Amino acid sequence: MSKLIRMLLLIAVTGGMPVAPALAANSDGADNERWRAVRDSLFAGRTISEDTAGVIELDTPVRAADAAVVPIAIRTQLAQTPSRYIKKVWLVIDRNPSPVGAVFTFTPDSGRADIETRVRVEEYTHVRAVAETSDGKLYMKINYIKASGGCSAPAGKDLAAAMASVGRMKLRIDGDTAPGQPALAQLMISHPNTSGLAIDQLTRLAPPAYFVRSITVSYAGKTVLTADVDFTISENPSLRFYFMPNGAGELKAQVVDTNDLTFESSIAVRPKT
Repeated sequence: MSKLIRMLLLIAVTGGMPVAPALAANSDGADNERWRAVRDSLFAGRTISEDTAGVIELDTPVRAADAAVVPIAIRTQLAQTPSRYIKKVWLVIDRNPSPVGAVFTFTPDSGRADIETRVRVEEYTHVRAVAETSDGKLYMKINYIKASGGCSAPAGKDLAAAMASVGRMKLRIDGDTAPGQPALAQLMISHPNTSGLAIDQLTRLAPPAYFVRSITVSYAGKTVLTADVDFTISENPSLRFYFMPNGAGELKAQVVDTNDLTFESSIAVRPKT
């Protein structure tokens, strides 16, 4: 999603004003004003089914232990085949300063359109995973999370120390790989992912927003997934995802942040036959 669209969405849901403190739990309902603004901006006139059986699931805690590091898992039941597959998933956190926290794009080479990550949650809110299948249909799973202060919480470690290791990445594969079987992988990125909303306790100033904005993963030269993300993703972003290891190849991740710095990591894969 472009910076302009993000800015327009931010203005639409907040009225151009700072986000208010957390409201009473579940006070505004699932069909709330902020969600309607996002829906009209992204899906105007399109039908979104909430019957997600056999398509998508959303796994979140009911109450987060740490609002700055909330685990999110989007799981899909639809096989990624050329005839029909999940091609895009939007992660929407209604009451966050930037409600559209991530947009994931998949291909049949993804194997499974599953994603696990960690996010910041600023207020008690509805969280949505909106999936678009290759035939153009939309499906939405909604959960409710009790958490507050995640986007404005101070960094987990000293910013200078975080900047010293910015861009370091680790890419790994969990378990063995076999042709024709989706393989689970994890990408870990050292990055402060500052929101621009957290006040430094010493200077009383807010460091400027600085975060990972795009992630592209490929295998053997074919795109597995892309992710358009923002500071909604927690400090030191982590993604667990699948890819289809058909034959030997290189699993490669490319990351670009808001300073237009590019980081890459890769690993050679030889599936067991």
